[in-house]
Amino acid sequence: MIDRARETALKTLYKIDKNEGYSNIILNEELEKSKKNLSEKDIGLISEIVYGTITWRLTIDEIIKKYSKIKFKKLSLWILNILRMGIYQIIFLDKIPKSATVNESVNLAKRYGHKGSANFVNAILRKVNKNDYKNFSNILNDEDRISKLFSMPKWIIEELLKEMNMENVEQICKCSNMKPKINIRVNNLKTNKQKLKEELIKRNINFKDGKLEDFIVVEKMKNIEDLDLFKQGYFTIQDEMAGLISIVLEPQKGQNILDCCSAPGGKTTYIAELINDKGNIEAWDIHEHRVKLVQENAKRLGITCINAKVQDAIIYNEENKDKYDKILLDVPCLGLGVLKRKPDIKWTRNKEDIEEISKLQMQILDTCSKYLKKGGELVYSTCSILKSENEEIIENFVQKNYDFEIVNLNDKFKKFNQDKYKSSSYIKLFQDSENDGFFIAKLRKK
Repeated sequence: MIDRARETALKTLYKIDKNEGYSNIILNEELEKSKKNLSEKDIGLISEIVYGTITWRLTIDEIIKKYSKIKFKKLSLWILNILRMGIYQIIFLDKIPKSATVNESVNLAKRYGHKGSANFVNAILRKVNKNDYKNFSNILNDEDRISKLFSMPKWIIEELLKEMNMENVEQICKCSNMKPKINIRVNNLKTNKQKLKEELIKRNINFKDGKLEDFIVVEKMKNIEDLDLFKQGYFTIQDEMAGLISIVLEPQKGQNILDCCSAPGGKTTYIAELINDKGNIEAWDIHEHRVKLVQENAKRLGITCINAKVQDAIIYNEENKDKYDKILLDVPCLGLGVLKRKPDIKWTRNKEDIEEISKLQMQILDTCSKYLKKGGELVYSTCSILKSENEEIIENFVQKNYDFEIVNLNDKFKKFNQDKYKSSSYIKLFQDSENDGFFIAKLRKK
């Protein structure tokens, strides 16, 4: 008898690898197909196995290579993912007996391989134990040790080492594997923080206050989007430090505001809430289906001041020149600050992407800066932590555009800044046990 939860996890992992798709999208599709046959406990196990296996893939693959007599590249993708799932459960999940993991993995191998495959899976998983992971701590070369101990591609470690010491790189890699906290943002257009807390207590949901006034950290909550309070628009799910970006913009009621890369709408809707839905916000994205996400979020939250539309932020439009009081540029990036939420990034990005993405970021900044009124302010942000995507972009832009100046954010937001290696003008946040990593800069048009 095949365990449905593990089979669903296997199908999800196979499709992610085969189609090079986003884990969250494919996982949701697979859960939707099978949800009638799955309990809440099953759904929790599937999510745990899928995200855990993706997060720890490099480390797990090193253990497979240690025990497999078959060359790694010759392994069937089905069998490889059965092994990955099995090793993840044995090494990182204490509540599941090893015998159960081995038996379920062998059953899957019989269905998705053959008798030889099942024997192969059985032989490897019976050899695997927690010391296989602990032994990575003894590797003498620091880069190799961090890579295998925290499942981090070496190129990322090398890029981080250009900017900080080994101790800080190790801490970032460690925090990138932690399970993300669920942060929710109170929608003050429909409720307030105290009332929302009272509703959470009624539903036996544990929480604590966030660092920012409008945020709450929810503990051990599954399927939070199914909660009635979410559907009614009383809150949005958003990392606190992503919310800080909208606060740094300091939007005012009645202003004309542009969010150039707005989907799925977390920052745009927060801007609308901060101005009490009184102003005009244009929210752009290059893809129509993503624009619809912004519209759906605005509708759920009861926001009317957002005009979301398809627009490429690179292509200059003369009609928008000197039009906006405030502009938010949360530009596309490598996403190295959000690896705990999007572990796929480690395996789909590579070093060569840095140059390409930084060119795109500069193009967007060059184009959209022309839309800012004199005296207006522009916030540039990424969920990445490399200087090539952040400080270097801003400093190169200001050198070429004398009518712009950098606003010193530490005058108001110093307590959030974690970067010890740069000037005091920006906010740089590294991922920790609570939050993701972000970079925030503010420019003013003279």
